Amino acid sequence: MTAIFNFESLLFVILLTICTCTYLHRQFPALLEKRKEGVTMVFWKCARIGERASPYISLFCVFMALRFIFGSS
Repeated sequence: MTAIFNFESLLFVILLTICTCTYLHRQFPALLEKRKEGVTMVFWKCARIGERASPYISLFCVFMALRFIFGSS
């Protein structure tokens, strides 16, 4: 089953995208800043969400990690 049809997997993919974009923006700020059109606009917005909602994103990461480790499939 793909991540689009499974809600938990979709949340996991969105969370990983936000974390990855935030990390890339911290390491290479010019990478997302100079190109803010098209697909890169989505990645720029994910980086902004990760920067501004950092405590909530990190708590959600911990929750998803615990759910992934101790969850039943």
